[in-house]
Amino acid sequence: MKQLSKTLALFSLIFFGNQNINAQEIPRLEKRGQATQLIVDGKPFLVLGGELHNSSSSELNYLNPLWAPLKQMNLNTALVAVSWELIEPQEGKFDFTLVDGILKGARENKMRVVLLWFGSWKNGLSHYAPEWVKKDYKRFPRIVLENGKPTETLSALSTESANADAKAFAALMRHVKVVDGLKKTVIMVQVQNEVGVIGGTRDHSAFANSEFKKQVPTALLESLGKNKNELQPSLKKLWEGTGSKISGNWNEVFGNGFAADEAFMAWNYATYVNTVTKAGKAEYNIPMFVNAWIVQPEDKKPGDYPGGGPQAHVHDIWRAG
Repeated sequence: MKQLSKTLALFSLIFFGNQNINAQEIPRLEKRGQATQLIVDGKPFLVLGGELHNSSSSELNYLNPLWAPLKQMNLNTALVAVSWELIEPQEGKFDFTLVDGILKGARENKMRVVLLWFGSWKNGLSHYAPEWVKKDYKRFPRIVLENGKPTETLSALSTESANADAKAFAALMRHVKVVDGLKKTVIMVQVQNEVGVIGGTRDHSAFANSEFKKQVPTALLESLGKNKNELQPSLKKLWEGTGSKISGNWNEVFGNGFAADEAFMAWNYATYVNTVTKAGKAEYNIPMFVNAWIVQPEDKKPGDYPGGGPQAHVHDIWRAG
């Protein structure tokens, strides 16, 4: 999330309803009518949460003094970042000391935790990826902007990057299940943070350009057709503007403007994040979610904000991915 002037960003998530399930079951989301309830210890849980700064959990000496202010504000949940670079400094070698410290501090203060996985992206950039990822440009390709300028941001079209991130996230969730499966301190996980292309409308690397010219995936087109009457108005208008085509490349299906670029990136970010999320859920199936850098009034096009992220106008593409 964007830098805040205060140490904590407060928010409240409210879930209603009753559900009688065994208290030993893991946290989960329960759908009832139009309401979605977060169930913890067998009953709906009201999250009164405070989000710590990104670096607060990089050292336990920074983190530990922050539990008291959280309690003083009558909060019951802390949103705390876990970065890929700090749990896997060398490929395949994991260190969960910081994670264990987060859980210890939360339990001592009778608080729950929402972990924020800063893996491939945080605020659209890749600052929290490990050094061994950052140094290997061939194995882990980066976004290239339209003017040919390379960036340090991992490309969402890289299967190798997605798999490496997924392995790390799976290891994290496996560890959380082992050390926290019974105590249920961790109640949800955010996967990545505000993903999307910054500074351009899409990835213009040679590989991305090649993929952009290919047919739009059948799975996406079938989803759009199946849910045609429920699509977000802007996406529905965009698709209908080209004749609601059920085949074609990205320009043919979504037009020649930057909206086609954003649709392309939304699909690739969604499938990448889904790869990571599925790996984590296979280890410990608690609620997981993504967040978005909200489009501001002054933003004119994707790239002014992280384009292709889970913005409202591309939610249907994300759901399909």
